[in-house]
Amino acid sequence: MELVTKKKLMLFAGRGNRELSEEIATSLKVPLGEVVLSTFANGEIYCRFSESIRGADVFIVQSHCEPINDRIWEQLIMIDAAKRASAKRITAVVPFYGYARQDRKAEGREPITARLVADVLTVAGCDRVVTVDLHTGQIQGFFDYPVDHLTAVPILAEYLAERIDGEVTIVSPDAGGGKLARRYAQALSHHEVDCDLAFIDKRRPRGTHNVAEATEVVGEVDGRTCVLVDDMIDTAGTIASAANLLVDRGAADVFVVATHGVLSGPAVERLRDAPIRELVLTNTLPISEEKRIPNLRVLSIAPIIADALDAVFEDTSVSEIFRGDNV
Repeated sequence: MELVTKKKLMLFAGRGNRELSEEIATSLKVPLGEVVLSTFANGEIYCRFSESIRGADVFIVQSHCEPINDRIWEQLIMIDAAKRASAKRITAVVPFYGYARQDRKAEGREPITARLVADVLTVAGCDRVVTVDLHTGQIQGFFDYPVDHLTAVPILAEYLAERIDGEVTIVSPDAGGGKLARRYAQALSHHEVDCDLAFIDKRRPRGTHNVAEATEVVGEVDGRTCVLVDDMIDTAGTIASAANLLVDRGAADVFVVATHGVLSGPAVERLRDAPIRELVLTNTLPISEEKRIPNLRVLSIAPIIADALDAVFEDTSVSEIFRGDNV
């Protein structure tokens, strides 16, 4: 007897970012699979796939958004259910990877929680991870199987190229963000926009979190359009402080661009009060209506994720989508 197997792509969504999941499904031209997700009175999460997934290439989309621990556990439970339902390959699609900032020990007796998240995804039964703009690319090394590290830089740079004019400086909010700033400058060069680079010298009191103060600018910003770039905006303390400093140093205009809009705590108030012409984010995380300030622009990351999932399913190159600039 000869058996010819047929590949089957199935896409399922957790409750973390349903709108993005639906956009990915539309771009892929596949329906979102039916899955029952509910939470018991004591907080435990229940999952059951409503259709057979035996032998399928299963993609489980979940942004690790608020409540972040529930969203991580929900994805783990979905992966476990898929493994026990005999899925052929399980890919965790994580537009925003939780705990990515805890990727090293900054002080003694601290955890490396980004590694822990990688370990539990592996134990749950994950065979591959697709994620977007990790806080540090080295997190890929926490996995013993393929990680497709996508980037939103091309779509953000394309939008910027249509909005900015005059002399442009790409500004990193700290000295460690120089690589990301250079990637933006390179992406803008494809749109015939020449950029200089600068960075902010900032101070973070030892033992504190979400507290930082911009103290000086290193680079030419006077009279120029400045674009502050980062991978994520959380409480916006650093970004707001940096925007004010740039204006104090003579910047003609300030744009703020980031992939992930965490926007927790006082972020919205700080961004509303800061001298920012436009705040440009993607929809890797859901942004509620009360957080959508007038100068906010949200771009969809769905087409990029859909292209990557299609490449994974068809066993073609993901790097070619980004000209190799996705590491």
